[in-house]
Amino acid sequence: MSRLPRSASATAPASRPPAGLGGLDPSWSRLVDVPYGLGSHRASRTWHVLDNGDALAALGVEPVGTILCVHGNPTWSYLWRRLVARTVEAAAAGGPAWRVVAVDQLDMGFSERTGSPQTLARRVADLGDLTDALGVTGPVVTLGHDWGGVVSSGWAVDHPGQLAGLMLLNTAIHQPEGENIPAPLRLTLARGVLGRATVGTTGFLDVTLGLAHPPLSAEVKAGFRAPYRQADRRGGIGGFVADIPVDDEHVSSPELDRIAEGLRQLTVPALMLWGPRDPIFSDRYLDDLVDRLPHADVHRFEGAGHLVAEDVDYAGAVLTWLGDRLPDGATGTGAGDADTGGTPGPEEARVASPQDRPLWSHLDSLADSPATALVEMAPAGAEGPRSVSWSLLARRVREIALGLRKHGVRPGDRVSLLVQPGADLTAVLYACVRIGAVVVVADAGLGVRGLTRAVRGAWPDHVIGQVPGLTAATALGWPGRKISTTTLSPVAAKALGVEASLPEIAALGRRAHDALADLPEAPSSDAEAAILFTSGSTGPAKGVVYRHGQLTALRDALAEQYGVGPGTGLVAGFAPFALLGPALGATSVTPDMDVTKPRTLTARAVAAATAAVDATVVFLSPAALANVVATADSLDEADRRALAGVETFLSAGAPVSETLLAAAGDLMPNATPHTPYGMTEGLLLTDVTLEGVRSATADREAAVAAGAPDAGGVCVGLPGATTTVRIAPLDEAGRASSAFVDDAGVTGEIVVSAPHVEDHYDRLWLTHRASRLGSTAETRWHRTGDVGHLDAQGRLWVEGRLPHVITTPTGVLTPVASEQAVEALAGIARAAVVGVGPAGTQQVVVVAEAVPPARRPGLASAALAASVRSAVADASGRPVAAVLVVPQLPTDVRHNSKIDRTGLAGWATSVLSGGRMRRP
Repeated sequence: MSRLPRSASATAPASRPPAGLGGLDPSWSRLVDVPYGLGSHRASRTWHVLDNGDALAALGVEPVGTILCVHGNPTWSYLWRRLVARTVEAAAAGGPAWRVVAVDQLDMGFSERTGSPQTLARRVADLGDLTDALGVTGPVVTLGHDWGGVVSSGWAVDHPGQLAGLMLLNTAIHQPEGENIPAPLRLTLARGVLGRATVGTTGFLDVTLGLAHPPLSAEVKAGFRAPYRQADRRGGIGGFVADIPVDDEHVSSPELDRIAEGLRQLTVPALMLWGPRDPIFSDRYLDDLVDRLPHADVHRFEGAGHLVAEDVDYAGAVLTWLGDRLPDGATGTGAGDADTGGTPGPEEARVASPQDRPLWSHLDSLADSPATALVEMAPAGAEGPRSVSWSLLARRVREIALGLRKHGVRPGDRVSLLVQPGADLTAVLYACVRIGAVVVVADAGLGVRGLTRAVRGAWPDHVIGQVPGLTAATALGWPGRKISTTTLSPVAAKALGVEASLPEIAALGRRAHDALADLPEAPSSDAEAAILFTSGSTGPAKGVVYRHGQLTALRDALAEQYGVGPGTGLVAGFAPFALLGPALGATSVTPDMDVTKPRTLTARAVAAATAAVDATVVFLSPAALANVVATADSLDEADRRALAGVETFLSAGAPVSETLLAAAGDLMPNATPHTPYGMTEGLLLTDVTLEGVRSATADREAAVAAGAPDAGGVCVGLPGATTTVRIAPLDEAGRASSAFVDDAGVTGEIVVSAPHVEDHYDRLWLTHRASRLGSTAETRWHRTGDVGHLDAQGRLWVEGRLPHVITTPTGVLTPVASEQAVEALAGIARAAVVGVGPAGTQQVVVVAEAVPPARRPGLASAALAASVRSAVADASGRPVAAVLVVPQLPTDVRHNSKIDRTGLAGWATSVLSGGRMRRP
């Protein structure tokens, strides 16, 4: 404390907060005298706490347990006001009654100003003295934020017999060796700055309150400032910062290490709620906590920051989690007990089991084969196509796998792959999964911001990349030890922080092989294998976690549905299927295209790829297919002969129209066109052929002619052999039911179950939980977020996305049927139907790309608008409030076809209410 001003050592008694602080009920406040010391040295300190115990007693309910809340610096128990209120409301409504004790740490908030330094060990011990004085015996669930996370964790480690659970908001429990503490804290600790920033002025407090997203209201800021208005009340703020263990010599460093290691012994249920936009406690601290508490439920709130308790509804998340994991308060399980609390879902109740046919089984069985495994049509640095044999690929995978082990990659390590599809990516991916590492794959089409969010969210241990990816990783501070795919100059390697190159890794592997080193035991079927990021077309990209067993189930489903296997030539114009080629035993070829821009694929490029491997199966994304059809006139006779050899054609990832599918069929006259339905969370769930689409359309038209209602949509066919599809009906507010049906003609959220559906969303516990609502011990359901219906023949029709359902005064409207009707008009290329206005009274607005394209956004001509209104009225019976035309509709990058209806709705709302007519 010597670096703090004299006012930092001022003393003052505890007091209650002033009346009128927003959201704070004065009846929750109490002062508690807490004895400490022994014999003649025995004395007491007075704490201020928020305690809802009296409110629960007034309701006549008995608490099921206690939530012990500990704030950080420079906040106080006011941080927990919403949780105190929500627990009382929940108890009054008949829910579990949780007592909340939210403390003001000594020298903070309205607790006593002791005038003495408070080390971390002293704070942990003081908290234990307080709970003793309050008679708290358990079960207790701790909840801490900032340095309150460390203090509450210390209490948890010291009270295993009372501990039932542990919850943390943005905090840090360990400073990585060799890493500096966060820059803002280094600045605050600088000589001449500490006292002035934390005690002499409100600078530290002001900066912290400025970290909320969105900004705090004046009322809430006043609440947080209330205990710290004078310098002699802010000594605890400076003392807290001074007590940060900046190195091993710091007085509090041993206690921090003790708590950090103690957490590894806790097996009680744990929850971490995190704001990624925190300049202090970044995702690296979350990753450390996950390493110490691997069973914890984790949710990262994209867009939230350091004050996550102010940015999001953390109280709702806490109560939801308690209801799942500790429904009756549960007794403490403490350290060393295997029970993690709650009722695990079917995906959690797994037993490790070996794999019969792992993903790399064909690499093993064909390890001596000179036959071609894969072909790159446009490899970097080469003039023509490059072929890789099965024997070379198998050897390369083994060498890289052994080399990665020597380099320090261990089972469970996350490895981010910043590599374009091709031989390098294939070899690295199979090497990683062979040694039990978890590959992290995010689409370059997410853009720099999207990729940064994805990589930081997954927090990989290693990064393997080409120079552009490594340059971005270095410039943007992405985590992970770096490996380059090519050998770099010493200067470039140092600038990019590259530790090794892939050739060097392979050489390491060759030396290990020569020394008779062997690969580790194969990962079990329940081990995590991959984190694949969604396209970001419906919000921030989400990391989708697949285990080995789910990926092998996907391989088997694809092989069974389409007969793909050894001897099959596969053209993959969609990266995931190129990577599955070796798993299927197929000879795969990547056509000449920019995978981040599907519309760069041409008909001639597809024909060349087909000819290179005598392909019988072709897979293209809808956007790529559209450009292939558009460039078909450039095909010569040899190209057409090659395409005539295709037997199966697939296009999926977004709805594919019958017209586009038929055009593709014309290019590949001997192929059966298919359009499977699936998503990153579950590829290949249903399938339909071109003839199937035509048959379904004829059945639909006949039913409508007979008087049946027409829900419209895109037919995606029948479920696969191992897939079950159900519908969660929509209510009048557009919400999906908790009950699932398979009745024909019922519109609702599409719900699926299959062995190859993803395991969970990475560090998005609430999102994962919502996607699993309705699951049972017997069946693991996934709510897709798509809406649609089943017809009388059991075929699935997709009608749009759940967030895009329009709630009009006359009921819910799904967008696809109306969009199809508009797109059938002359003068319209594509259309989006969106809702504008309050839920329940939304008006229908159509935003369209015209033919020829509009030069700038604006209202459609009177004639076009009249045609659009008539088409929508015929399709849905709804009036259209406005028809707008734009040069181009906003779509996702991966598919170039998923229209951002949510963004368009916001844009339409703005321009129709007088905002500037800008491009959406």
